[in-house]
Amino acid sequence: MASSRAVILGIESSCDETAAAVVVDGREVLSNAVISQIDRHAVFGGVVPELACRAHVQAIVPVVDKALADARVAPEELTAVAVTNSPGLIGALLVGVAYAKSLAFCLGKPLYGVDHLHGHMYANRMAFPDLEYPCVNLIVSGGHTSLYLSRGPLDHTLIGSTRDDAAGEAFDKVAKILGLPFPGGPAIDKLSKGRDPGRVSFKRTLLEEGSLDFSFSGIKTAVLYAARGQDAKGDRAPTPERVADLAAGFQEAVVDVLLAKSLQACRERGVPRLAVGGGVACNSRLRAKGAELEARDGVRVYFPPPAWCTDNAAMIAGVAYHQWRRGPPDGLTMDAVPTKVYRR
Repeated sequence: MASSRAVILGIESSCDETAAAVVVDGREVLSNAVISQIDRHAVFGGVVPELACRAHVQAIVPVVDKALADARVAPEELTAVAVTNSPGLIGALLVGVAYAKSLAFCLGKPLYGVDHLHGHMYANRMAFPDLEYPCVNLIVSGGHTSLYLSRGPLDHTLIGSTRDDAAGEAFDKVAKILGLPFPGGPAIDKLSKGRDPGRVSFKRTLLEEGSLDFSFSGIKTAVLYAARGQDAKGDRAPTPERVADLAAGFQEAVVDVLLAKSLQACRERGVPRLAVGGGVACNSRLRAKGAELEARDGVRVYFPPPAWCTDNAAMIAGVAYHQWRRGPPDGLTMDAVPTKVYRR
């Protein structure tokens, strides 16, 4: 592919945020617009797929218009259009894919389908040009908790994943048990600040020896019993102090497991670089203990800015730049794929 300046519009609608961004040459972010749906779903304590789909339909045109206006780029000046096409909620994905297809067709521009998880992995490359390959990527969010060995922006091998709940999902469910608001991750993080995480200690689930997989269903149940008794039917609600201690102990256990598995992966693969992405990468305790890991174990740990941890379209446009350089576009026959099997 020619080395001319590539101006790519990225579109992201895989879950509960409608986003669009314009990125030049995979790194220069001219705009990054996001319309969140958190308030719509908070009353239900989680994302309602049908509501998410309807909200994407309402937001997709305004958010793309805003991204182009903020970037001061006319649609005709785009080199290509990119959109998340997997994985995610099928209705939500289809809104973005359908709009991206229509836009690419009308403009006569190439269309690229981007893997949402590849986007999260690429966020650190956008933020840190010195991040070298190979590296270990930990993707930790509401829908995914996985470890990858990454040899390039488009070359990722799955080496570990959750067997049940994703870490972000566990945060949401534990927050609900403790009477905290949705989304659970920020609520638990805020409540845990300044608390002694050792006041309530939960077992670290590491599974069988040598495994790089995760499991968070057990600790979720442990929090339930600690809060409401062994039959989970306790009539007396825990005090605010007890809730804060439970939140801090839960968060500490989850963070310890995430970093223990990540360090194990780095050591086994002989790679002294760990890149952390996804919404849970915003967690302040994970970031603080990640810095400790770097100082103690000699593994360089990367966290993207918080705006690039949660779902956004800049990371999608960034990945698409490398797809544009690699070869032909996906074209209008591309489809949305809600689930994807990643190779080990």
